[in-house]
Amino acid sequence: MDIKTKLNIVLYEPEIPQNTGNIVRLAACTNADVYLVGKLGFSIDSRHVKRAGLDYWDSVNIRRVEHLQDLWNEFPDSNFYYLTTKTKNLYTDVKFKNGDFLVFGPETRGLPEDLIFSKGKNSVTIPMNDGQRSLNLSNSVAIVVYEALRQNGWS
Repeated sequence: MDIKTKLNIVLYEPEIPQNTGNIVRLAACTNADVYLVGKLGFSIDSRHVKRAGLDYWDSVNIRRVEHLQDLWNEFPDSNFYYLTTKTKNLYTDVKFKNGDFLVFGPETRGLPEDLIFSKGKNSVTIPMNDGQRSLNLSNSVAIVVYEALRQNGWS
């Protein structure tokens, strides 16, 4: 199968190397690029990251970026969607397009609230039962990436 929709996965200050490795593997399987933004909670050379990503690292365009502003400046005409548990806007209500950026926060604290609240409809959530804190980061990325691909004709 050929995936024609190109998505961009942005991990803002990821903390757990195994999650990042799993996301790199997902990116390889879905033709997505990965952007690692800000301070990382691990070394890219970590054996945990490499092990989780297996032999997929060479199949993925992975870029380190200092600030989200750098991506906004480089891709001013692109859509950025910010995943959070702090909104009622559902990710399934978004009409994803080729080139969209999906931004995910660190595992223990998520994206900064000032960022989330300043982005309005572009801050979206994956629904879950009340009283639960959050889904695993790599699971969340997979859910949203596959919804975007489904919407664009890949099944």
